[in-house]
Amino acid sequence: MEKESKIKLVYLGYYSRKEIKKTIFEFCKKRETIPKYYDFFGKRPDRLEYEDDVYNLAKKGATSFHCSQELWGNPLNIKTEKNLNELREGWDFLIDIDSKYFDYAKISAKIIINALKFHGIRNFGIKFSGSKGFHIIIPWKAFPEEYDGVKTKNMFPEWPRIIAKYLQEEFIKKNLESYIEKNAKEDSPKEIFYLPTNEKALEGFFYEFVCEKCKTKITSFFDKKTKKRVFKCSVCKGLIKKIKEEKIYFSPDKKFNSIKNKEMFKEKINNQKDLNCVDLVLVAPRHLFRTPYSLHEKTSLCSCVLEEKDLENFSPNDAKPENIKIKNFYPIAKEEEAKKLLINALDWEKRKEKKDYTLKEKKEIDLSGIKIDESYFPPTILKILQGIKEDGRKRALTILLSFFVSLNLSKEYIEEKINEWNKKNYQPLKEGYINSQISWFLKNKRLPPNYDRSIYKELGVLEETEGFKNPINYTISKILKKELQIKNNKKIK
Repeated sequence: MEKESKIKLVYLGYYSRKEIKKTIFEFCKKRETIPKYYDFFGKRPDRLEYEDDVYNLAKKGATSFHCSQELWGNPLNIKTEKNLNELREGWDFLIDIDSKYFDYAKISAKIIINALKFHGIRNFGIKFSGSKGFHIIIPWKAFPEEYDGVKTKNMFPEWPRIIAKYLQEEFIKKNLESYIEKNAKEDSPKEIFYLPTNEKALEGFFYEFVCEKCKTKITSFFDKKTKKRVFKCSVCKGLIKKIKEEKIYFSPDKKFNSIKNKEMFKEKINNQKDLNCVDLVLVAPRHLFRTPYSLHEKTSLCSCVLEEKDLENFSPNDAKPENIKIKNFYPIAKEEEAKKLLINALDWEKRKEKKDYTLKEKKEIDLSGIKIDESYFPPTILKILQGIKEDGRKRALTILLSFFVSLNLSKEYIEEKINEWNKKNYQPLKEGYINSQISWFLKNKRLPPNYDRSIYKELGVLEETEGFKNPINYTISKILKKELQIKNNKKIK
């Protein structure tokens, strides 16, 4: 209530200012624009018809304004997903940088600005989000109208999402990691990493035993803490007891451990969460972002525009409504100045897909004769099967089909499962599209994305992975354990 009271003291007078009304209105032309009434949004679709709409909506309780990345001929004609490509005239590329540490967000913004310049982009806008981060925008005019025979305007949100991933993986993570390690926060979690691959090490235990009878000493390594306290000696069959227990670490492939290879393991800041500073949620159909110079309900600060030279010394206090000065967030871009960025991002995605998804024959496991049902599926796949409640049906379908096909499940089973899933979605995909995708995946076997790919986070389905890199690894591990149990039971009988 304190935050709500604070913004209610300033928003009405703030939105009555002529320069604020004009700036918000001019930016929102051709954009779907929705007022927010502190904790809920107005109806959709909607737009600002006149400059004074800003103040008139504020008088009705609007505390902020949010608009689309997509540019429309008439936003009021947006009714369903069916006509989006027909109505869409283009889209701006907007990237949302956010982190629980404000200085990390600031460093990320600088990294992205340098990345844009590296790709020949000089005309971009920067603004404070109003809370913990920044928004950077590249105008639609900077992108080619068509690339590789495809109209760019129709490739929303696919292409901007790929560009954001490319910037995140190839620029932010590679440059921010060293900064975080040098300027680690007191509450930053530290964990043991396997240095050759820079992956989190697996925990395990080292034990030393001694035979009470012949005094033979035995050492063993275990993935988990052993519950057995007494074993039989392999030399004299006498009883052996545990005399030493030490926590150790294994490489992800379990070939190396910290007892014999200390130099391969090191305690480092686990900065994975802080490295995920690029928020891809904004890159979605009809998703809205806070307009420049709109207030933020939680902070009562203004989403003000910055120049690049202001970024270094910028403080959230500079965004107090009484301190702001109007600057242009939407520069005049040169035609196709972002073409190099688009091409590099799409090429990067193709290389990554080929590396991540292609199944190698020598790594395939014979699953013939094994009856596979949902009890073997990982939590993430089970959550997807419950249906998609908002944007992401096609990406979810890709995960499910690659998962099912990789397990050599029958066409009949796949069709039945996918049709059941499709009925649970907020809006079912067309039957023709479903059938064509099933047919394609049956001919082109590929692994589902690894758990570290952002697609699971974007869909809101990321669950406990239990240490596995891929949904297939999870399932195969459960299958092998079950098969081993069956064999052991047969031996006992």
